[in-house]
Amino acid sequence: MAWIPGGVFRMGSDRHYPEEAPVHRVRVDGFWMDRSPVTNREFSAFVRATGYRSVAETAPDPALYPGADPRMLQPGSIVFQAPSGRDGLRAAESWWRFVPGASWRRPKGREEIGTALMEHPVVHIAHADAAAYAAWAGKGLPSEAEWEFAARGGLDGADYAWGNEFLPDGRRMAHVWEGEFPAKRAGTGEHGTAVVGSYPANGYGLVDMIGNAWEWTDDFWTGRHAPEVSKPCCVPANPRVTDAASSYDRHQPAVRIARKVLKGGSHLCAPNYCRRYRPAARHAQMIDSATTHVGFRCVLRPDGSGGAAGGALA
Repeated sequence: MAWIPGGVFRMGSDRHYPEEAPVHRVRVDGFWMDRSPVTNREFSAFVRATGYRSVAETAPDPALYPGADPRMLQPGSIVFQAPSGRDGLRAAESWWRFVPGASWRRPKGREEIGTALMEHPVVHIAHADAAAYAAWAGKGLPSEAEWEFAARGGLDGADYAWGNEFLPDGRRMAHVWEGEFPAKRAGTGEHGTAVVGSYPANGYGLVDMIGNAWEWTDDFWTGRHAPEVSKPCCVPANPRVTDAASSYDRHQPAVRIARKVLKGGSHLCAPNYCRRYRPAARHAQMIDSATTHVGFRCVLRPDGSGGAAGGALA
C-alpha cells in the first residue's frame, strides 16, 4: 500500500459532466491505499481461503426482482460487445448483454481466466464482493473524497491524474480505448483490461487510478456534489453520502436498488464518447450489478478502520 498524506483539495469539476459539479473544498486525513487495483491473483487467493461465491456466481432471489425475465434470474454478468458498422453509437443498448455464467472467473462467460490474466484487475465485481474482500484483508473501501484525492496525486485542480494534457508529448498515460469507440479500436487484439502498472504511476505511486477498470467507492450516489462551504474553518473532513434511498434511479421508480459511486473510468472510455478518465469523473452503479469493466482497490486508515469515516451527508 502507498501512504496518501491527506490535505485540503478542490473536489469535482465545473468543466465537464454536470454530476461532477460543483467544485468544492474537502479535507482528507492521511490513509494507506492499495498501489494497484485488486488483481485476479489476489481475488483468487481470497476465494481459495474463504470459499466465497461472488454475486455474479449466485442466482438472484426472484422476490427481489418482481416481473423480471426468468432468463435473467440465473448466475451471470453483463459483458460488453463491440458493435460492427458505423452506426455503433446509435445503438448503445446493443453494446451490453447479460451472459449466463460470466463472472470474475469467466470474464466473457466461457473459458476460465488463465495465468495470462492473473495480473489484470479483477472485474465483474459487485459492491458486496469488493466489501467482502476488503473485510477479509483487514481493509475497507475508500470514500469518494479519499479516492479522488488519491487519484490526483498531489495535482490539485488538474484535469487528469498526470496534468492538464490528455496525451502529454503524445504519450498515453492510461489504459483507455484507442480509436473510435465503440466499433473502431486502434491496434491489434480485443478490447479488455491490461496488466496493472502498464502505465506510469501518479504522484503518490498509485497505478491504474485512471482507466483499465472502474473502481467502487463506499459512498452512495447523488446527482451533484454538495455546495462549497464558504468559511475556511468549516471545510468538511472526508464527507460521506450515507443515504441509500437518495441514490435510487428516478428514471426507474419501480427499482429500489441502491447505487454507489464508481471512479476512474475504464478501458472502454474514449475521447469521442465517454471522457470519464479523470479524477473528478464519477458514475452511478447499482450495488448488485457486476460488469466486464468494474473492479476495486482498498484503503486502510491510521486508526485501523477500513469502513466509513468522517461526517455523513444526507
